[in-house]
Amino acid sequence: MNYIQQHLNETKQIVESLDMAAIEQVVGLLATLRSQQGRLFFLGVGGSAANCSHAVNDFRKIVGIEAYAPTDNVSELTARTNDEGWATVFVEWLKISHLKPHDMLFIMSVGGGNLEKNVSPNLVAALKYAKQVGSKVVGIVGRDGGYTAQVADACVIVPTVNPANITPHSEAFQGVIWHLLVSHPDLKIMETKWESTK
Repeated sequence: MNYIQQHLNETKQIVESLDMAAIEQVVGLLATLRSQQGRLFFLGVGGSAANCSHAVNDFRKIVGIEAYAPTDNVSELTARTNDEGWATVFVEWLKISHLKPHDMLFIMSVGGGNLEKNVSPNLVAALKYAKQVGSKVVGIVGRDGGYTAQVADACVIVPTVNPANITPHSEAFQGVIWHLLVSHPDLKIMETKWESTK
């Protein structure tokens, strides 16, 4: 088997192993968030940050939820990193945004945050703050889900089918799953361009 076949076979295995009940839980929480006019804050780093930016557009435009990603503001992100340190960039942003109990964090991450391994400590700090405030937390994460999976109200873990490909599959399936969410009939309120063009 060549690598292309292997990668696509791994993708098929992941599709067949996804926890559909966890995805349905996320749908329900998002529907409730919208009905309560809560805000949705997407947090991620690296490739996941780029996915967060795209997801903000989709949830605002297609689902009608007020959504933001702190990584979209590169000036504030870099100023906070420079002045205060990487570990607090998200939690301080959420404090200025006056995170409230009817708001929600949506974590996209390969590892989900892990203080012991010093991986994405900024996610852990933000998650702790959200739980302190009483905000809901959902996530799409890889590996074992890290701290996100431990504290989330609903969390979709992208199954590991090949330890050498955890990152590409995790980040790819963030896109698959959030597009599933914004297309779900319980959430979608606006037609997308090509589907509405005759």
